Amino acid sequence: MGKYHVAVDVGGTFTDVFVFDEEKGEIAVTKVSSTPDNPARGILEGIKNSAVPISEISLFSHGTTVGTNALITRRLPKTAFIASRGFRDVPEIRRGTKLELWDAYEDVAPPYIRRRDRFEVTERTDYSGNIITPLDEQEARELARILKRRGVESIAIGFMNAYVNGTNEQRMKEILQEEMPGVYICTSSETLPEIFEHERMSTTIVNAVLGPIVSNYIQELSDSLRKDGYKGDVLVLHSGGGVMTSETVPRYAARLASSGIAAGAIASAHIAKLCGFQNAIGLDMGGTSTDISLMYNGELRVTNDWYIEYGYPIGFPSIEILTIGAGGGSLAWIDDGGSLRNGPQSAGATPGPACYQRGGTEPTNSDANVLLGRLGTELLDGKMTLDKEKAREAIRKIAEPFGYTEAEAANAIIKVANANMCDALRLISVRRGYDPRDFALVVFGGAGALHGAHLAKELEIPTVIVPPHPGITSAMGCLLVDVRHDISKTYLMNIQDVSLTELEQTYVNMEQEAAKLLEEEGVPQENTQLIRYIDMRYTGQWRSLSIPVSRPIHSLKEALERFHREHEREFAFSNPEQGVEIYGLRVAATGIVPKPDLPMEQPKGNMNDAIRGKRDVYFEESGGFVEATIYNRSLLPVGSTFQGPAIVEQMDSTVVIPPGFTAEVDPYKNLLLTYKKDMEAK
Repeated sequence: MGKYHVAVDVGGTFTDVFVFDEEKGEIAVTKVSSTPDNPARGILEGIKNSAVPISEISLFSHGTTVGTNALITRRLPKTAFIASRGFRDVPEIRRGTKLELWDAYEDVAPPYIRRRDRFEVTERTDYSGNIITPLDEQEARELARILKRRGVESIAIGFMNAYVNGTNEQRMKEILQEEMPGVYICTSSETLPEIFEHERMSTTIVNAVLGPIVSNYIQELSDSLRKDGYKGDVLVLHSGGGVMTSETVPRYAARLASSGIAAGAIASAHIAKLCGFQNAIGLDMGGTSTDISLMYNGELRVTNDWYIEYGYPIGFPSIEILTIGAGGGSLAWIDDGGSLRNGPQSAGATPGPACYQRGGTEPTNSDANVLLGRLGTELLDGKMTLDKEKAREAIRKIAEPFGYTEAEAANAIIKVANANMCDALRLISVRRGYDPRDFALVVFGGAGALHGAHLAKELEIPTVIVPPHPGITSAMGCLLVDVRHDISKTYLMNIQDVSLTELEQTYVNMEQEAAKLLEEEGVPQENTQLIRYIDMRYTGQWRSLSIPVSRPIHSLKEALERFHREHEREFAFSNPEQGVEIYGLRVAATGIVPKPDLPMEQPKGNMNDAIRGKRDVYFEESGGFVEATIYNRSLLPVGSTFQGPAIVEQMDSTVVIPPGFTAEVDPYKNLLLTYKKDMEAK
């Protein structure tokens, strides 16, 4: 076995590589340009640049945007959908809602499978699972021949009430496999056996359109790594905050639709715990967007209501992440009413912000930060030069209409961007029943540390944590997860009528299915962990809450009491006198994967050695430009403390420490920022 743990985060612009040497306890990071036409090539190039021999890698894990990008760009294989007769249009009717309720001109994105590729067959199962009409097998075989002539590469099967009894779906799948060997086929009863036909069918369709894409991608990556000597499993991060092996990825392809952004949430939670915080908000700000997650009592919030494009939900459990269009490349613009706006439009990687000197001319957050002195004129340890004059030219497009100076305009741009992010932070905390003052804020991504301190000050968050490698933090998250599968089942029953014996047996059956999945992935039984959840709601309600329950179940009293408490926190309402019903059962199956123990360092070095110099930086709270000390982060000694205004520069990010903030370097090399109002004027 090798000695290196390697994690890779494949983004749209950069592929980040995080390497941990388990023998020396040392960390190395590197960035290379992504290769969207062939993501595996960018991964191999990144590993090559890290100087790690592939044959000496003991653990390889990665997050990827392959699935996300495929759905957004609609570069999908030719896929068919087979429904019960009369239900061909469920994927297009959806829920009849749209994201912007009052915008009469906005249309929801079209379905992933066009109507001409959606078909019907004769069959019917009733609500209780009784087969009223068996599958018409002659009709099914004729449809299979039609699909074969059309060159269909993937097929989704979604029959009514198949979540209770999937016999007809399974028979349809068998006929298709006989007539069309080699075609990717998935059924709703295997993919997501839950009530609500649109959500079930939508998830199955996403699974089908992504199946061939991620299968080919994983196969190519696995073959390339094994050709170069890697002998372990290729682990892929999925939406639920766990990893799957290459053998399981094709079955649950839809879970990779948010693979990349989940890694950052996992890393931020881990870093917060290292710093002694069980409550933390993660803020991952990159070039185009900002992803926000929340950990409460040591657990990341999980949701079953998410999507890549509105109207087409994916029903697998996913870490709850709120994404807004705020990044370093977000454009500042003036709307028709004369108000200053920021994003969601972005300059992207090409042409990028004006200061990047790649042809961009529109003002962005990066241009504003350069003009304010918060960003220096060199990035990536001098490999990239920023042009302050081009940033100034772009900012004038905002300054002149408002009669601002260029610095005032740049400051206004940043304030609007910060206001957008504060709104998102309130949405994931205050609107969920959490007080942000009880949390730490973990800021990362290339631009997160530029804005984190001001966001924390606005929301009265007491501590800001900046990880040692903010721009590579998401990649590190891929090394901190376990193999995980989530098994779910609809189970509608009033809690007073539940048979604990029957409930226990249902859980046992689900656990056997989950354990089989882990066994197929090579997880030893001693490394297997099973956790049960029960979805509960007040009788007559639609929304449910997931509550952990014991193994085995002896009573539901404790779960019921916790449900009332959680309902009070989440919705500011609870009524212990009101009836409660069970909506569904879940089992989270975890296979423990070895994780690196991040090294702690002893104090060494001198603060003076870390000082690069000084420059004028604009802070509105100080009345304009003030002299700030510039530090080299790699030379900051553990245990050192210093005051703002200051700027800390490193290869993959820049940290802004405004007046009134104190910075401290902890033993893990995290930078902890705290605010004292009486220090602001000094």
